[in-house]
Amino acid sequence: MAHGFQYYVDIITVLAQKDLKVRYRNSVLGFVWSLLNPLAYMVILTAVFSVLLKVAVPNFAAWLLLGLLVWRFFSIATNQSLTSIIANPSLVTKVYLPRYLIVLANNLANLVGATLEFIALLPLLLFLGVTFSLYAILLPVVLGIEFVLIFGISLAISALNLKYRDFSQLWDIALQLGFFVSPIVYDSSFIPARYSFIYSLNPITRLIQLVRDIFLQKTLPSSYDLGILLTIVILFLVLGLTVFHKLEQRFAEEL
Repeated sequence: MAHGFQYYVDIITVLAQKDLKVRYRNSVLGFVWSLLNPLAYMVILTAVFSVLLKVAVPNFAAWLLLGLLVWRFFSIATNQSLTSIIANPSLVTKVYLPRYLIVLANNLANLVGATLEFIALLPLLLFLGVTFSLYAILLPVVLGIEFVLIFGISLAISALNLKYRDFSQLWDIALQLGFFVSPIVYDSSFIPARYSFIYSLNPITRLIQLVRDIFLQKTLPSSYDLGILLTIVILFLVLGLTVFHKLEQRFAEEL
């Protein structure tokens, strides 16, 4: 049993390392792009919304950067997981291992990338005037919750993309829509009260608010809000596992 567990751990480690290398392969600046991309978005969007549109959000640049980092983790991880099964045909058809491990390894690689992005940009938050409280140490917990959400969604979309090869186009549209229905560049208070609860069911909305609370407001979410977030995340995980298990039996044929 221990030998089998170690075998799976080794497989996940090798796959995760490979996915990390692929992410920065043929890139001159490598990981630096992971820092320049959100920084560029922050500068541009801060100029548009804070300067031109006069958005009244204190320390808008830091507020925006935190939202962008949460969104990038979700967007990049799910987008890359789309092809995680298709990109590893030999592991599906020639090697015996639980196929969800392929998706898990891909997501773990992106968790490492997202963690490094947050760590590397923490000094910038200090430069922007953010003072850290003890609540900042909860960042790994937030990333862990987002990771579970991503894993659940990735299971479903990687299986669907194998069965329906044009699903990637639909997911690209979904991500574009998701950017604008999440409070990344605007405050959720702009949402009319009658729609606020439905809007809050978007788990990315709650994750972004959670990160901003612990870094900017220096507060913790209520047990009610945290309970709703965890419930939604678990539902996505169960849904992803269900879809993956249902379609998994035909993976070899689809490849």
